[in-house]
Amino acid sequence: MKQLNIVMFGAPGSGKGTQAKRMAEKYGLMHVSTGDLFRHEISNKTPLGMKAQEIINNGGLVPDDITLGMLRNHLEKHAGSKGFIFDGVPRTIKQAEMLDDKSMFPGLDITRVIYLHVGMEEVQSRILKRAMIEQRADDTPETVKARVENFFAQTMPLVEYYSSRDKLVEIDGMQDIEQVFSDICKIIDTL
Repeated sequence: MKQLNIVMFGAPGSGKGTQAKRMAEKYGLMHVSTGDLFRHEISNKTPLGMKAQEIINNGGLVPDDITLGMLRNHLEKHAGSKGFIFDGVPRTIKQAEMLDDKSMFPGLDITRVIYLHVGMEEVQSRILKRAMIEQRADDTPETVKARVENFFAQTMPLVEYYSSRDKLVEIDGMQDIEQVFSDICKIIDTL
């Protein structure tokens, strides 16, 4: 049986992680969050983690080769999985092309890309609220602003990239969590 591989795409704070966890539970897929992978590396104070911490603290994105190399290692450890939900990757056209590169990710095909569209004021409000609740050091007002700017400059071009490949589905992320999940399930159930 072919793997079901879903990319969750949206601005920081759009609800990607929340929805990805629910999807993983319902469909038996593995949730792969680059943010969680980075936090694991950072908490273990690995050389990669320390470099990632410095970049994240400045509101930047970790370089593609580091991000996707770490992702490839993670996927290889879980090669027998029913499929993956990618949360936080790809973030750039280059990363999307790297994911599509069969020499780097043999056997990996992205089935569908789900774009959670959320207004920017709502995104900033959600991230700052999350920072207070979860005590996440990477959600300061300064880094939030930088990450939102990075999203628009580097990540929004993925809408066209995946639309041109007939893989993108847009969902209104401003709805309540249950309605967003219901809309996502309707898409996955057709696959």
